[in-house]
Amino acid sequence: MRSFASRHIGTDGAAQSAMLSQLGYGSLAELMDAALPKGIRAETPFGEPVSEAAALAELRGMADTNTVRRSAIGLGYHGTVTPAPIKRNILENPSWYTAYTPYQPEISQGRLEALINFQTMIAELAGLDIANASMLDESTAVVEGMLLARRASKAKGNVFLVDKDALPQTKALLEHRAAAVGIELREFTFDTIDAEGAFGALVQYPASCGLVRDPSPVIDAIHAVGGLAVVAADLLALSLVKSPGEFGADIAVGSSQRFGVPMGFGGPHAGFMATRKGIERQLPGRLVGVSKDSHGMPAYRLTLQTREQHIRRERATSNICTAQVLLAVMASMYAVYHGPEGIREIARAVHESAREVAGALKSAGYELATESFFDTVRFSAPGRAQEIADTARERGVLVHTPDADTVQVAVDEEWAETGVADLLAALGIEAAEATAGFGTELARTSEFMTHEVFSSFHSETALMRYMRRLSDKDYALDRGMIPLGSCTMKLNAAAEMEAITWPEFAGLHPFAPLSDANGSLELIDQLSDWLAKLTGYDIVSLQPNAGSQGELAGLLAIRGYHQSRGDEHRDLCLIPASAHGTNAASAVLAGLRVLVVATDALGNVDMDDLHAKIESNRDSLAALMVTYPSTHGVYEETIREVCDAVHEAGGQVYIDGANLNALLGHATFGDMGGDVSHLNLHKTFCIPHGGGGPGVGPVAAKQHLAEFLPRDPREAPLEVDGLTIGAQPVSAAPFGSASILPISWAYVRMMGESGLVEATAAAVLAANYVASRLKDHFPLLYAGENGLVAHECILDLRPLTEATGMTNDDVAKRLVDYGFHAPTMSFPVAGTLMVEPTESEDLTEIDRFIDAMIAIKEEADAVAAGTWPADDNPLVNAPHTSEEIVGEWTHPYDRTVAVFPAGGVGANRQSQAKYWPPVGRVDNAYGDRNLVCACPPPEAFEV
Repeated sequence: MRSFASRHIGTDGAAQSAMLSQLGYGSLAELMDAALPKGIRAETPFGEPVSEAAALAELRGMADTNTVRRSAIGLGYHGTVTPAPIKRNILENPSWYTAYTPYQPEISQGRLEALINFQTMIAELAGLDIANASMLDESTAVVEGMLLARRASKAKGNVFLVDKDALPQTKALLEHRAAAVGIELREFTFDTIDAEGAFGALVQYPASCGLVRDPSPVIDAIHAVGGLAVVAADLLALSLVKSPGEFGADIAVGSSQRFGVPMGFGGPHAGFMATRKGIERQLPGRLVGVSKDSHGMPAYRLTLQTREQHIRRERATSNICTAQVLLAVMASMYAVYHGPEGIREIARAVHESAREVAGALKSAGYELATESFFDTVRFSAPGRAQEIADTARERGVLVHTPDADTVQVAVDEEWAETGVADLLAALGIEAAEATAGFGTELARTSEFMTHEVFSSFHSETALMRYMRRLSDKDYALDRGMIPLGSCTMKLNAAAEMEAITWPEFAGLHPFAPLSDANGSLELIDQLSDWLAKLTGYDIVSLQPNAGSQGELAGLLAIRGYHQSRGDEHRDLCLIPASAHGTNAASAVLAGLRVLVVATDALGNVDMDDLHAKIESNRDSLAALMVTYPSTHGVYEETIREVCDAVHEAGGQVYIDGANLNALLGHATFGDMGGDVSHLNLHKTFCIPHGGGGPGVGPVAAKQHLAEFLPRDPREAPLEVDGLTIGAQPVSAAPFGSASILPISWAYVRMMGESGLVEATAAAVLAANYVASRLKDHFPLLYAGENGLVAHECILDLRPLTEATGMTNDDVAKRLVDYGFHAPTMSFPVAGTLMVEPTESEDLTEIDRFIDAMIAIKEEADAVAAGTWPADDNPLVNAPHTSEEIVGEWTHPYDRTVAVFPAGGVGANRQSQAKYWPPVGRVDNAYGDRNLVCACPPPEAFEV
């Protein structure tokens, strides 16, 4: 039987022999010996691979040791019912989960429409003007709201007011993050609001204890001193209670988890942020807007991209990169499927269930903490809270105990569907007349989700066809290669994905007793150990729920380490000019100053500049952040010298793990001198990109930094309002996006040491094969020793532009006509394309891409030769739509050249797989000038 590795790796022995012959090497081992610097080679003894069936059996064994009790914990995580068509057609559909971030809008119109639905839903429920296309989770969204309030506020103070009744995990995260950027947190109650010196305030709505209250006193108080009000709101509650915008809030944040996304022991879930007019251009995260295409028709795109951290770097105010797009799409489809009245019905049923519980508690003689609530009821049980919780747990229900005298229960959509009889029995009380719940003065009267998309697809047939229409507009990995440099768009195997929907993993509340999560914890511990071995580090935290958050966690650990030694003055981070855009942004958010180190003509760190800057900043040096292999796609020979120089000056070395796919099994960050790294599980370890998330960004470190990383609550418990979390958190949940960790676990388990070693070599072979075949057509910008690259190569299109006038943008859009997603454009060097074929692509697909690039070069040369005008040719008019082809044709090249070019899909046996972009080239400037970030009216699409 064929091994899993042979199915994951696209090139077989014969193909690899042909590719090696092109490069002049006799074997993969010989190629890797020539490519990798001798001084960094390291063995990573790991273990033998197992079959898909065996790996799934092991996962099943772990799942069976989890105990999924019915949750009444709440605290921002709720049972929900994922509609079957959304589970099958979104979460389990490779057309959605293998898509990339929609930076190429022409081939991303489907997921962009789903995201603009999300934005519209959020903005209208929040009663505000604009919402972004999701955040990581509620607590990190609150942090981003705090940072947004600081930069947009007219107040000059550095104080941020925090509701005493905010979610416990949010308060813990705020404490950790605020300290690094010099923000003072001041807790308040509604009876003691002191806004002096404050730039912003957070209100939890409804409160953590369940109280539904008018937040106006806090909003008015912070506005009086020129600050901004942030409201953390429950999305389902907003269908019944007044919106934050109606009270005058400036910013609303929260989680869309209860819109059809399982709790999953903490994630992934899509957070949200909405704002009033006037501060939208400072909004963090992805923002989908409406522009127009080359034919004047509406088209969606990511708008205001110059505010993103990749471009702003050390001037960035957020490092958010991964944005949980797949989960935002699920939540938006939940809203589309149910519509506004369906959402209200669910909310009413939840509220009625809570009223029944409250009535039964009162009848049993318990005193309620509040008579105004939506879904959460807190009651007094002096000295008996733990006893009640233990009894409820024995009866299959989990509740929350804020202290020894108080019990709190929250009902949700699952309780509303089944009724609360089991919950009452678990509490030892009997049904009685329901209480009143929140008053009419707080009841919502304003409309929401009024666009026709939320009233058109309520049957399963209609929804299924709508989701299919959207996915047909998109280009994802299930259509063909996505050769994006630095992004590692490789196979997300079905066997790896299978366990994520198992209820034993998906149904756990993140704050369930740890003894109920034995299987998940075993998986987390195993995966952590494996990643430590594969990276050469001593400890791994899986909590960061994006690569950018892993960066931040590592840099905060470095900051904590220096402070523990009395070296508070060490606050400078050196970052090479070639670094990933999030590096500088993460450093700033960790309270570090950034100084850029030059790169030399070969793309390496300029050693003279590095030594000079280390020497002149020796006393303040905190860290160097370096990517290896470099962002320029080469294995730098001097990496050990770089690390030694930083260590000699008292600094720490952060090695960005984004390019680990070029090292895995052959070298480790720890052995080459790294102190800490983050890894991108959605790159090297096969968690799908999902259109821009989910992501997991574990942080791995040497032992001396361990105590400063996000801590496991089993080892360093932190108690906040009766909730146990781990110290130094960087996400809302103790174990981050735990429900998708089985994907990477399965990948590593099924590949084994031999498979991982071969996969790395196959990826390096593919990149060098592309570089070798294309270097005579497009100059190769950088190469290492022996003229070899790592797992990606940068093609310099600037000579082509100078000779023909055709830009890298023209080449990228023309590739769509050939049936390809474009490589990474203008990063890390303007006017270039960075290509990463990955190990998953077969030789036929790689050759098809190469042939397409060569053909496009010939087309550009034809423009330069005068065959076609510079302003009317196949490149500048690309991509070509089906509508354009059947209309009046006035171009100086024929229709076949436009849509079935030589070497394209239509020119070979795959002609039936022709991808037709739904829109022409999108006008980016128009979209930025005319900011529209909600669903356009239907008439906008009329011809």
